[in-house]
Amino acid sequence: MPLYDDLLSSDIRHVLVRHEQCAAHMADGYARATGRLGVCTSTSGPGSTNLITGVATAYVDSSPMLVLTGQVATGLIGNNAFQEADSFSLMMPITKHNFRCLDPSDIPEAINRGVDIATTGRMGPVHVDLPSDVMNKQVPEEAFRQTFQMPPPLEDLSAITDAIKMLKNAERPLLLVGGGVQWANACSEVLRLAEMLMAPVTTTIMAKGTIPENHPLSLGIIGMHGRESARQAFIEADVILAVGTRFSDRSASGQSELPMSTKIIQIDIDPGEAGKSARTQVRLVGDAKKALTQIINGLAAQRGESAWTQRIKAIRDNCQCVIDFDTSPVLPQTVIARMNKLLPEDSIITTEVGQNQMWAAHFFNARYPRQFITSGGFGTMGFGFPASIGAKCAFPEKTVVDVAGDGSIQMVFQEFATAVSEDLPVIVVVFNNGWLGMVRQWQKLFNERRFSGTELCNNPDFVKLAQAYGADGVRVDRASELDDAINSAVASEVPYIIDVRVDPEEDVLPMIPPGGGSKNIIRGRCGWN
Repeated sequence: MPLYDDLLSSDIRHVLVRHEQCAAHMADGYARATGRLGVCTSTSGPGSTNLITGVATAYVDSSPMLVLTGQVATGLIGNNAFQEADSFSLMMPITKHNFRCLDPSDIPEAINRGVDIATTGRMGPVHVDLPSDVMNKQVPEEAFRQTFQMPPPLEDLSAITDAIKMLKNAERPLLLVGGGVQWANACSEVLRLAEMLMAPVTTTIMAKGTIPENHPLSLGIIGMHGRESARQAFIEADVILAVGTRFSDRSASGQSELPMSTKIIQIDIDPGEAGKSARTQVRLVGDAKKALTQIINGLAAQRGESAWTQRIKAIRDNCQCVIDFDTSPVLPQTVIARMNKLLPEDSIITTEVGQNQMWAAHFFNARYPRQFITSGGFGTMGFGFPASIGAKCAFPEKTVVDVAGDGSIQMVFQEFATAVSEDLPVIVVVFNNGWLGMVRQWQKLFNERRFSGTELCNNPDFVKLAQAYGADGVRVDRASELDDAINSAVASEVPYIIDVRVDPEEDVLPMIPPGGGSKNIIRGRCGWN
């Protein structure tokens, strides 16, 4: 209450959410859309525990947030007081740093250092726990005059000449780009280096849009549900420059398929990630923008056409499949095809987690960095809708669309009240197939269609539910109805839901099974040859 009372005298915009988890996701969405710090707050006890899923989501994906939680008075800490929880300990493994302010003079340091810690090095959330009696006291003037020096992040670019030499001698170079590139604002350097080397660019899902995906050197996302063009170029390359990616099991686990002659150069700001792969020959620890600039300056000369560039063109051409089908029920890829065609070019896309996420990641054509926002490493259902509200707060003039499943949207549907009351007309496109689709897909493919705990019986009428909150929407049963639905949503002045009845038998393919390789890929409609 002391904090909220002071908000009345400030110019800080406060957004009242309906569930604390969504406060964290909204702050995260704001941070990912802007590259700046997001801030969320909650009361003590259940308020802070409700934040945890959202904070962990931000931590795994290196998103900078300042997380403020109330706490019982200092004299009551440890006595199981009303709404007491040890937020400090709970947040410890899912934040970059934790502060508990036991004296008013601690607050300026916690906030100032907290912001610096969250936004330097490998970014991430910082938590500040604020006991109620401390917030009710006056901060001494001298505490405001203190300065806090942040030590510079660890840097080791001593092997930069080795990286330059390796890239100069490469016949088939490839850039593997992760989310760290976007946090470093190094996307223009990636594009410049790719064009100098005439090297294709493949991204993890967190870096989608780092370079325009219609660029001749863009091969799209790599991974379990990635593009076949990206996978093929990855295993054919002789030198891979990996920037801001941690080689997760869902993205570049295909290292095991690389020939032993393939050389890997890795750039990462986190020394714990740089060189984590046993295949890395050159390890560079530092800011991606700085490291890439030095490589660009060291290379100097521009490459021309080669057998590799011709091969990349052939690979790219072989991965241009038809995704627009006139069917009923609607196929999910058709929805993405129409979004590509009808949404404004500067739209921001967020996603939930599951089949809907993979359809969007695989087929949506991202044109610029931070256009595509999703939960990566933590795979948090319910992330996309509140994240879209946070992105809309940051860019109210842009069209913001959440691609959702009928399972994930029901975890956070109450935030339609937030979107309506805050005048944030986001769009939610629901892939409604009556199932928890991704788990159903695994049960179908690997468990002989023994479906357990995945059918969503008695889903509500999503359009009527949205209208009950003061939003609007439309149900779509046929592909021919999609264009009118999308155009109506873009023109709407209130939050809008498009409830698309999609075919539950349509799987997200291609798919590399867990532990599988190129010989085990399930392709379905994918026409890769």
